[in-house]
Amino acid sequence: MSATVAVILVLAVGTYAFRLVGPALHGRVTVPTRVRELSAAGAVVLLVALLATGALTEGGEFAGWARPAGVLAGGVLAWWRAPFAVVVLGAAVVTAVLRAAGLE
Repeated sequence: MSATVAVILVLAVGTYAFRLVGPALHGRVTVPTRVRELSAAGAVVLLVALLATGALTEGGEFAGWARPAGVLAGGVLAWWRAPFAVVVLGAAVVTAVLRAAGLE
């Protein structure tokens, strides 16, 4: 068995065990309110960091102005509670128009 297969199997078993712990411990362990608040804040911070790196960089370099503008347009549309398809298409259109105009 190669090292890659071993790592995949270990991760699969770990993932299954991690998912099994939730239902097994439900009702037996209480999490303090402060920990729940920090977990929610941590999730938001991680998502914003992922959004920032995905929107602003490509291959370790600045991605150009078209992509962040498209992400911003999608964010504004989502803020206005537009349907998901409109958010995605709006972001794509803004990015495409800016790239077609030469603003890479």
